[in-house]
Amino acid sequence: MSLFRTVPPNVVQSIRAFRVPELQQEAARLGYHFLYAYCAEAVTKQQVLACIAEAFHFPRHFGKNFDALADCLTDLAFKSGQQPGFLVVIEQLPNTPKFDREARETLLDVFRDAADFWAEKKVPFRVFYSFQ
Repeated sequence: MSLFRTVPPNVVQSIRAFRVPELQQEAARLGYHFLYAYCAEAVTKQQVLACIAEAFHFPRHFGKNFDALADCLTDLAFKSGQQPGFLVVIEQLPNTPKFDREARETLLDVFRDAADFWAEKKVPFRVFYSFQ
């Protein structure tokens, strides 16, 4: 039985009841890309984006801004060929003056837009996140 029986195929939501090892196993079972970033050490937008870029193996020229993140999550992956699906986990997003509520919401909006992009292509793109 699928771990995602109650989770839409294209969603951005809090990790809550899920555990990372379970999510990783489910991604492997489904043949999805599993992208994981642990951002507990980050305190600024640039550090959060750098953490995600390194963890997701983005190109060296990644611009460390929200537009570049959007491009890597959509156009870059789309141009690399047929995609089976994505399961993204971003843990411990900071709550600091240099990565405040507005920055967190903008980051999550980028992932929501990517989920919408992949939904149009009938490719599952699930994102689970947690805050510090």
